[in-house]
Amino acid sequence: MSRKPPAKFPATLSTARRQLDRWRSRHRPHTRLPKESWEQAVALARKHGLNKTASALGLKYDSLKKHLEATSSEVSDPQKARPEFIELLPQELMPASLQCTITLDDGHGVPIQLHVKGIGVCDLVALTRRLRDDRA
Repeated sequence: MSRKPPAKFPATLSTARRQLDRWRSRHRPHTRLPKESWEQAVALARKHGLNKTASALGLKYDSLKKHLEATSSEVSDPQKARPEFIELLPQELMPASLQCTITLDDGHGVPIQLHVKGIGVCDLVALTRRLRDDRA
């Protein structure tokens, strides 16, 4: 039985299949694939799709899917992926629920903290501008 994938697969999948076939020929059946092989398979699955990649590489669809989901959850870890920009929509910020603490420097190295509660976004912006302008 030939383990070569049909010619319909892209070159990257065919190359990866040949590499896996070489690895499999050197190891006993049912030996776990190395981490690097799974990482390569996951990267190919993101590019070519789960079904096509699993079929081309001779992997179980469910196993590849689990590895793909595991790497996706690592990326979505809030400690690793922090937003660069947060958009605050006015309808979501009701004045009664909005509260924040503003810390300013008085110009002499003494911090001034204001805890503001129940103020609208527009009023909060106006307040911080006013405080900044008065200090300048």
